Amino acid sequence: MAGSSRSLTRELERKVLATVRSYIDQLPISEESNGSLYLSVSQVYQYIITDGSVPRQKKRNLEKMIEKALDMIREEEAEADNPDSGPSNPRGPGEGGPTEPKESNTMNKRVVSMWSASASGTTPKPSPVASNSVLAPPTPRKRKERHHSKDGESMKRWKRTDSREPPKGISLKDIGGLEDVIQDLLELVAIPLLHPEIYLHVGVQPPSGVLLHGPPGCGKTMLANAIAGEIGLPFIAVSAPSIVSGMSGESEKKLRELFEEAREKAPCLIFMDELDAIAPKRESTQRDMERRIVAQMLTCMDDLALEKTGGKPVMVIGATNRPDSLDPALRRAGRFEREICLKVPDELAREKILRVLCGKLRLPGDFDLRKLAKTTPGFVGADLRALATGAGAIALRRIYETLEIPTPTADSPEATTAAQLDDSAKMDMDPVGPPPLPVSVPAPVAPAASGSLTPIQRLLEADRLTEKQLDSLYVTLPDFLAALPKIQPSTKREGFATVPDVTWADVGALESIKVEMRRAIVQPIKMPELYGGVGVTAPAGILLWGPPGCGKTLLAKAVANESHANFICVQGAELLSKYVGESERAVRQAFSRARASVPCVIFFDELDSLVPHRTESSEHSIRIVNTLLTELDGLNDRKGIYIIGATNRLDIIDPAILRPGRLDKPLFVDLPNKEERAAILKTLANKAPLSNVDLGAVAEDNRCKNFSGADLGALVKEATVLALERAIDAAELEEGGNTDGLPVMVTVEDFEKALADIRPSVLEGAREKYRELATRLGSRQALVAE
Repeated sequence: MAGSSRSLTRELERKVLATVRSYIDQLPISEESNGSLYLSVSQVYQYIITDGSVPRQKKRNLEKMIEKALDMIREEEAEADNPDSGPSNPRGPGEGGPTEPKESNTMNKRVVSMWSASASGTTPKPSPVASNSVLAPPTPRKRKERHHSKDGESMKRWKRTDSREPPKGISLKDIGGLEDVIQDLLELVAIPLLHPEIYLHVGVQPPSGVLLHGPPGCGKTMLANAIAGEIGLPFIAVSAPSIVSGMSGESEKKLRELFEEAREKAPCLIFMDELDAIAPKRESTQRDMERRIVAQMLTCMDDLALEKTGGKPVMVIGATNRPDSLDPALRRAGRFEREICLKVPDELAREKILRVLCGKLRLPGDFDLRKLAKTTPGFVGADLRALATGAGAIALRRIYETLEIPTPTADSPEATTAAQLDDSAKMDMDPVGPPPLPVSVPAPVAPAASGSLTPIQRLLEADRLTEKQLDSLYVTLPDFLAALPKIQPSTKREGFATVPDVTWADVGALESIKVEMRRAIVQPIKMPELYGGVGVTAPAGILLWGPPGCGKTLLAKAVANESHANFICVQGAELLSKYVGESERAVRQAFSRARASVPCVIFFDELDSLVPHRTESSEHSIRIVNTLLTELDGLNDRKGIYIIGATNRLDIIDPAILRPGRLDKPLFVDLPNKEERAAILKTLANKAPLSNVDLGAVAEDNRCKNFSGADLGALVKEATVLALERAIDAAELEEGGNTDGLPVMVTVEDFEKALADIRPSVLEGAREKYRELATRLGSRQALVAE
C-alpha cells in the first residue's frame, strides 16, 4: 500500500511539473523576461485549478507540489545558463556524497545534444556513456526570449522592427492642388532640418512641430511622406493609437523611447498620425492614463529644443481631423506652434489633382479636365483617386465588349494545323509492350459556340493582344461620368450634402428671384477675381421667406447646383438639443466645416426655429441666436461662406439677423400669378404624357387661385395617377390583365377630376398677411398684382 501511494504521489508530481512547464510556455511576451523566477505559487495554483489536467487535491498538498516543480525548473534553467559548471554536490566526493546523479544527468545532456544534432542534420561526435545509466526525461531547453536584460531591452523590440528610412516612390510631384501648403512645409520643416546653422547663427529657435488638420482624405499622411522623401533624412512614422498600452506606464515609456531614438538619429523627422488618440483634452478625459500620456507628450516636445539636442534638429509633424479635441497645451508656441489646414479642394485644386492622377492613365487628346473638375464639387483627393479607379474599371468593361477578338473554330487554319500535328504524332508512335486494356473514356464535351461566350471569356481564350488592337483603347470622359454616381464623397459622411441635381430649368417662374440670387451668390463664386477687383469681398446672405410650398428650398438647391460650390444643408430643428451647449456647438461646427471647404453655401431651412425673437424666447434659444449672430459677422472670418435661409415666419425671427453683413437681402417668394402658374405647370408636366391639354387654361381656372408650386405639383401628380388607373382598368377588362406596353394619356377630364380634390394650402387671409408684411419691408415682389 505504501509503494502504491508513493507511485501515485510521483505521478501527481509529474503532472504538476508538466502543467507548470506548459503554463510558463504560454506566458505573454511582456512577461517572458520574468520567466519562472518571478512566478508565485498562488499564480500557478489558480492556473492549475482552472486547467483541470491535475486531479483535485488539497490546497496545501498541491501548493507543495507546485513549489517543488518551480524549484526543479529554476535549477534546470540555472544549469542551462551555465552548462559547464554541472550540478553542485554540497557534500563533496570525499564526504560520501552520491555520484550517480551526476553521471546520469551528464548522460541525459549528451542524449539531448545528440537529438538536437540529428534534428539539425549534423553528425554528433561519439562520446562514451555509461551503459548502466537510466535515461531521464530530456531537460527542457530554455527559450531565448527569457534572456532579455531587465533594463527594458525586450520592450524596445517594437521600435526596432520599423524601418527608419525615408519613404520611397513618392515625391512632391505626386501631390496636386496643395502648392501653398507645400511651400509652408518646406519653410517650416525642410529648412530647419537641412540647414539648422541658419537658425543657430541668427539665434532664432526653429519650430518644433507642425500640425496638419483637415477633413479625411485631403492628403495629410501623403503630404508628410512626400516631405520626408524630399528631404531624405531618417523618418519615424508612428500611428498614435499604437502607442497606447493597457499596462500602467507602458504608453509613457514608448513615447520616451520614441523621442530618444529621434534624438539619437538627429537630424530626424517624426510623423504622428491620428494625434487626437493620445492627446485629448485633459479636462474631459475619464482616466488618469490619458492625462499622463498627454503630460509625457508635452515634456517630450519641450526636450526638442536645439540646446537640448546638441544643435541637431528634430521636427514633429502631427496629423488629425479633429483639432478641437486636442489638449490646448499641445498647440501653444514651442510645441505644435504652426497649424496648417488642408481644406476641401476647390475647382482649380481639383483640376490640378486630377491632372496628377490622370498622368498615368491613357486619355484621349480632347479630354476636358476642367469639365470633370466642375462636376466633382465636395470631392477630396481620396475621392478623386477612387473616381479615377472606377473610371478605369468601367473603361476596361467597355473594352471587353467592343474589342473584336477572333475565336478559333474547327474550320479555321489554326485548328486544322493543330489537328494534323496531333494525327501525325499518333501515327509516328509505335506501341510498346502489351496492348492496353480497354478503358471507358467519357465522350468529349463539345465546346460552346463563340456567340454564347461572354466578352471576358472570349478575352481569356484569345492570345495576347497586339499593339494594333490596344492602340484605340482610352479612358474617356463618359467613363468618369459613369463612375461619378458610384463614388460617395467623404464630405457627405462628414455632414456635407452632395450638390443637388436641381437646375434653373427645374424651377418654373420666379425669374426676379433667380436674377437676385445669381447676383448675390452664383456670380461671386464663379468670378471671385472680378468682384475682388472692385472691392466686393464680403459674401451676401439671402433670406427666402413667404408662404409654404412656393419653392424656397428648390431655389437653394438650384443655386448650389449652378455655382458648383460645396453645399451644407442644415435643418433648423436638428441643431436643437436638450443638453446645455450642444446646440451652440452644432452651429459652430457647421461653420467650421464650411471654412474648411470654401467656397461653400450653407442652407438653413426653417430658420425661425433656430433664431426666434430673443425678447420672447428662453435662455437656451437666446444662446443659440447669439452663437449664430457671432458666426455670421463676428471675429471669425466668413470669407467664401454664403448663407441662404428659408422661413415661413419672418415676423418671429430676431431682427438682428436681418442687418447688413448678415442675412441682409430678404427675398419675398410669393404665390404665383396666372402666368407663373402656367410656367410652373409646363415645368412640372414636361414628362407627363398629355393629350391635348391646355395648361394655360388650367392655370387661369379660378379654382387654381392661391395655388402654390407644391399645390400645382400635387395637381399634376393626381391627374397622372387618375390617367394611369383608367388605363390599368381598361387593360384588365380587354386583355386579361396584360399591362405590357400600356398606353397612358393624361386628358382634360383627369385635370378636372384632380381640381375637384386639390385645395390650396394657403388661404386668402394668410396671403394678405404675407403681402402686408412684404409691403412694410418694401419688397418689390409684393407690388406684382394677381
